[in-house]
Amino acid sequence: MPQVAPPAPQRGRHRGQLFATRRSRYVIGGAAGIVILAVIVLLAVVILPGQISGKSGPGAAPAQSSSPAPATSHAATPTPSPTITAPLAGSWKLKFDDEFNGPSLDTSVWSTGWFGSGETNPVSDLEDDCYDPSQVVQTGGDLDLNLIKKATSCDGGNDYSTGAVSTAGKYTFTYGLIQARIWVPASQGDVANWPAFWADGKHWPEDGEIDIAEGLGGDMCAHLHNEAKPDGIGPGCPSGLYAGGWHTFAANWEPDSLTFYYDGKDIGSVTNGVTSAPMFLVLDYATGTAGGPTLAPATMKVDYVRVWQHS
Repeated sequence: MPQVAPPAPQRGRHRGQLFATRRSRYVIGGAAGIVILAVIVLLAVVILPGQISGKSGPGAAPAQSSSPAPATSHAATPTPSPTITAPLAGSWKLKFDDEFNGPSLDTSVWSTGWFGSGETNPVSDLEDDCYDPSQVVQTGGDLDLNLIKKATSCDGGNDYSTGAVSTAGKYTFTYGLIQARIWVPASQGDVANWPAFWADGKHWPEDGEIDIAEGLGGDMCAHLHNEAKPDGIGPGCPSGLYAGGWHTFAANWEPDSLTFYYDGKDIGSVTNGVTSAPMFLVLDYATGTAGGPTLAPATMKVDYVRVWQHS
């Protein structure tokens, strides 16, 4: 299929406005901030010397390379399996692995909706849906994000109800190999609706946005959005139909490059303006003017989400 340019305005533009109204989520102010800072300093004085001395001698960790070290921050992460091999050659360590095998969504890692509880507004004002926790179901070893026709009350009222999850506030990382195995429906020979698997920073567009797989205009597309290029740069939308079957979507995020892989094939890279800001993961199944043909009811299925970092 012909390549489809990313529509304007981009998802992230509206997302930036949402973040602007939620800065208080990330700011510690007043006396509480002073108390927390004092506790951190005390812990550093008491605990860190013992940790540092414990890493010396024959059992010391190998010396780090001169390149920026990958960073990970999390409240809790699914236990990575030691038997899973990274899809790219090199020295990798699995840092995040959710196979969605449990009886319900792991809420220590994932939250439903978009920065709120219950039914929330969508990421983009181009969406004709609201995010409802009841449309997020973990069953049969998959995470299901269901889209149904239903009048909703968020965002002034939309026509569809759907599912979305993110690790915002629970798991972030800097650099790594990100991969998910996903099934989305096809309609009229195109990717139905507006599915997305992406990583986002705290502040948009300064921190950037990595769209690993986003259904735009019926194609599956990959882009990087940043402050210099808020409309997105990257390989765009490769030929082929990445719907109606299981497909793997991945991105290798390095300090000076971002390379995208669909079903193990390198579809292109970005080498300018690559973000270094911590990112959280997002999965959503929207519908709206930027997506493909609207199909409801429909389900986006996720087999797993994994993040490796250089060991």
